[in-house]
Amino acid sequence: MGKKGANKFGLRDMFGNVWEWMQDKYEGSYAGAPTDGSAYEGAGSYRVGRGGSWNTGARRLRCAYRYFAVPGTRWSDFGARLVRSRR
Repeated sequence: MGKKGANKFGLRDMFGNVWEWMQDKYEGSYAGAPTDGSAYEGAGSYRVGRGGSWNTGARRLRCAYRYFAVPGTRWSDFGARLVRSRR
């Protein structure tokens, strides 16, 4: 952990462990997606995974790359990142 430098947001080690499940439902484009940072809760049944994993090639190892799967799917390289606010 912490072997690479921080990104421009001061974060380290954000990619390469596991794909991160997102609350967003998957759509092929961002047309009609919220612009305020809230989750996209469209009509689809697939959920988004972001960020790539230890099993991902370098081309896909970035936050802009999205993958999708049905909720409840279990793979060894899909997980979640827990976040808490500083208050």
